[in-house]
Amino acid sequence: MDFGIVLQTDPPASRVVHLAQLAEQYGFSTAWTFDSHLLWEEPYVIHSQILATTHRIKVGPFVTNPATRDWTLTASVFATLNEMYGNRTICGIGRGDSAVRVTNGRPASLATLRESIHVIRELANSRSVEYNGSTLRFPWSEGSELEVWVAAYGPQALKLAGEVGDGFILQLADLDVAEWMIGAVRQAAADAGRDPAAVKICVAAPMYIGTDVEHMRDQTRWFGGMVGNHVADIATRYGDQGGAVPRALTDYIAGREGYDYNQHGRAGNAHAAFVPDEIVDRFCVLGTAEQHVEKLLALKALGVDQFAGYLQHDNKEETLRVYGETVIPAVSARQAAKV
Repeated sequence: MDFGIVLQTDPPASRVVHLAQLAEQYGFSTAWTFDSHLLWEEPYVIHSQILATTHRIKVGPFVTNPATRDWTLTASVFATLNEMYGNRTICGIGRGDSAVRVTNGRPASLATLRESIHVIRELANSRSVEYNGSTLRFPWSEGSELEVWVAAYGPQALKLAGEVGDGFILQLADLDVAEWMIGAVRQAAADAGRDPAAVKICVAAPMYIGTDVEHMRDQTRWFGGMVGNHVADIATRYGDQGGAVPRALTDYIAGREGYDYNQHGRAGNAHAAFVPDEIVDRFCVLGTAEQHVEKLLALKALGVDQFAGYLQHDNKEETLRVYGETVIPAVSARQAAKV
């Protein structure tokens, strides 16, 4: 298992860059950022600065969508960054949440998402693609490499992730839900004639190192509210269809009364009060280093390839330090120098 961080691009951008640099120093492989152009600063500009001031870490959106940018433009950004910094980008993509809803738009259809993944991946891998009736490619791009990882919750989105994704992004760390969703993605991959193990699995959730349980919950309760946006869409579509979606995922949104995107992804927001403590504990990774290691090893046993930790709380640097010095070494496989 390797490790990523998930950052909001709040100003000052230098702070975001600093956290990415720190993450690299502590052994994280990927610096993901939110991509919501009204709520936060433009991520790809900041990605360029992160890449310019680091050596190894990859960068990418967590997640972009097909609706707010032309797909060829999105691909061009990745191909350009790859030419400048040596194939150190990765693309997380989904149907769209805050980036489209803040402008009164709607998430893209799964058919549109599927098509956008193909166009972005082909162009950003220096290949030609059919787009709007023409065959296109970047004449200046050679040797660019980009993986596209698909964020999903609902049954049809999970199926799409298994069929076309280089990776699958699950934004919660509940073990039971993760097991069910990873199984659905891998089954879809197998049904499509792919090697299920070839689809990489990323579980993302707030990570907070500490001992004050109530404070940690208050700092990360926002996450259940954010996940609830997607769960509400799924519940509307599938209703009470038995087995379509795990009850562990849908039951907790019964008290949800709305959502204020002005507080999206922020600790202490008012619209996440409906999220019970049990869900915070199940969806997030909280507690001492030992408690983090225990949960991460359980996720690793389910086949998770990367854990990406959200850092939207008041203990960023200390959490990164403990991960670098204790958690990552305990979870990552180490080779013996002499046997």
